[in-house]
Parts: sequence; C-alpha cells; structure tokens
Amino acid sequence: MLIARIEGATRVCGKSQGFLGLPVRDEVMAIAGADTYNIMHTAWEPTPDELAKLNAGAKVIVSVIGNNPQPIKLSVG
Repeated sequence: MLIARIEGATRVCGKSQGFLGLPVRDEVMAIAGADTYNIMHTAWEPTPDELAKLNAGAKVIVSVIGNNPQPIKLSVG
C-alpha cells in the first residue's frame, strides 16, 4: 500500500525521524460518559498489484507494532 494524503490532514508523523512521513488527520471522539479520545486517521492507496489481489479476493492485513494493540477501525472511502 502507498501512503496517501488524507483530506484535512493536521500533521505528518515520522518524517523528522527519517521515514517517508504519514499524513494524519486528528479528531476528537467522545465515548459514553465524559471521556474523549484523540483519533488519528490515515489514508492508503493500493498498488496495481495489490488492487488485482484484492479484486481476486485477497484479504487486507493490518499489522500493529507492539505488545498491546489499541482499538483500530478500518473503512473504505
């Protein structure tokens, strides 16, 4: 997958550490009660080879680095 610029990006993560840089759109989400949480949205575009594999029924694999995965959401569009 190729990193894409998400509409309304509020910052770019990782570029100062020598990575390509990941555009992120921050939003605040309220959970039942008084708690609020920051949510970081990113966008990705499949390469032609990945798109062909997806169209042939391949799965999307999400890899989370670390020992305690945080809740994540994956959507289209």
